[in-house]
Amino acid sequence: MSTENSLQFALEPHPGPTPADQIASSLENPVFGRVFTDHMVTIRWTDGRGWHDARVEARRPFQIDPACAVLHYAQEIFEGMKAYRGEGGKISLFRPLENARRFRASAARMSMADLPEATFLQAVEALVDIDRAWIPGSQGSLYLRPFMFASENFLGVRASAEFIFCVIACPVGPYFKPGKSAVTVWVSDQYTRAASGGTGAAKCGGNYAASLIAQTEAAAKGCDQVVFLDAAEHRWIEELGGMNVFFVMDDGSLRTPPLKGTILPGITRASIIELARHEGIAVNETPYDFASWRADAASGRVRETFACGTAAVVTAIGQVRHAGGEFTIGNGGEGEVTQRLRALLTGIQRGSIADPFGWVHHVA
Repeated sequence: MSTENSLQFALEPHPGPTPADQIASSLENPVFGRVFTDHMVTIRWTDGRGWHDARVEARRPFQIDPACAVLHYAQEIFEGMKAYRGEGGKISLFRPLENARRFRASAARMSMADLPEATFLQAVEALVDIDRAWIPGSQGSLYLRPFMFASENFLGVRASAEFIFCVIACPVGPYFKPGKSAVTVWVSDQYTRAASGGTGAAKCGGNYAASLIAQTEAAAKGCDQVVFLDAAEHRWIEELGGMNVFFVMDDGSLRTPPLKGTILPGITRASIIELARHEGIAVNETPYDFASWRADAASGRVRETFACGTAAVVTAIGQVRHAGGEFTIGNGGEGEVTQRLRALLTGIQRGSIADPFGWVHHVA
């Protein structure tokens, strides 16, 4: 973690916070990304001055000029993470320093201001603390969205000299439709997510904007998510529109595409790899082409396939559709290894299973 001095946050609580009964109603069945908490955290950065004006305040719209740089040159990055309410009401975050480190890496790639890890964590904890009443129990969580955007007013192709960092939050339930044991995916043979030398490893909005047309195509095919192949050969499996992918082979091992600059280094992905190896499961980070996936699913060499990410956690893939037809993974539902890894991961996240890795960060 960076050793730079912590900022002092000015605290301005919401003058009319949401009543407790309304919060309770919102937490009964929260739709992902639709209901937001009362507050937000903001910090400003100016060239020559650095980070300043840190505030915890009522959530409100930004007022930006039509010439604001982010509107024209898309200098923007974000993170996705969750706060959990565990046994005894303890509030915890899952591997927040990994989010802070990835945020710094994204900022470096996008030529943006470097936010120290300590400041990132301080900002996230400040929002979780003031809005802790919004954290669901049971299987829900508080989804946290730290983000940063270029806020200088100018028209010219160069890095901005001003940035705003912000954290907002929303209570969430399952990302996919509740009760669905496995999702259906569409393999895009026309659109790609990232190319070598591009921004695939950065968590920037432009990557997701470029993926939306493929996601729309997937939805039109009756699918929940899109699978992207590599940009050079349209052959090698990379990742889904918003999550990484794993394959469970017939020898019990896991296989997942390697990080090579075109795939987002998912924190859930890294956790699954470490957790699986801790459980004695071999993990191979090796390229895997779509033709082999299709053939291995037919022969039974691939027993299970699952997607993973902060929002989706661990979600089984049951059916795969593509331009040439479709095929089923295993019995089309959730497999034993997928179920086991999800139970272990979520148990650690929520504090019901011992954490041997030091991943859980408790919020005072």
